[in-house]
Amino acid sequence: MPDATGLELLAGDLRDRLPEAVRDTTHFRGKGAIEIAPGTIREVLAFVRDRGFRFLASVHGLDYYPEEPRLGVQYELLDMERLDRLTVKLRVSTEDPRVPSVVGEWPTADHQEREVYDMFGVVFEGHPDLRRILMPEDYEGFPQRRDFPIGGESILFTHDMVKGTDYTQ
Repeated sequence: MPDATGLELLAGDLRDRLPEAVRDTTHFRGKGAIEIAPGTIREVLAFVRDRGFRFLASVHGLDYYPEEPRLGVQYELLDMERLDRLTVKLRVSTEDPRVPSVVGEWPTADHQEREVYDMFGVVFEGHPDLRRILMPEDYEGFPQRRDFPIGGESILFTHDMVKGTDYTQ
């Protein structure tokens, strides 16, 4: 992980290149994170890639309910040569949950962005195939949001349609 000083130096260089990008930095329990403006994600990831973070390990969705902006997306990056790890975070509101897709530059983000879309409702603009990946296509709602009803509901999966049953029967 970049130490606290290394994280601030990286964020300072990023501010010099993209003044509107960096919103905050945190270094907690040995892990560095940069919070950015949502519209700058492509440029920020290109910048940190040039700094050695060439492996996008994962993309996560989060719900900060009841805080606003409520929905978050985190990108976990690795520098395989220095064995460093960095988190790039952004937040969007539920009224306009749009983030530029990074699939063009980071192909590994393809299914991960689809999962965040499916579970949290974050729309990745420019994604080549943005559709549900875990839930049925006609499913309404986003099951990983904190205001989703606990207890679940019956879902008719494709392989059960012929029998006319759902997973609860």
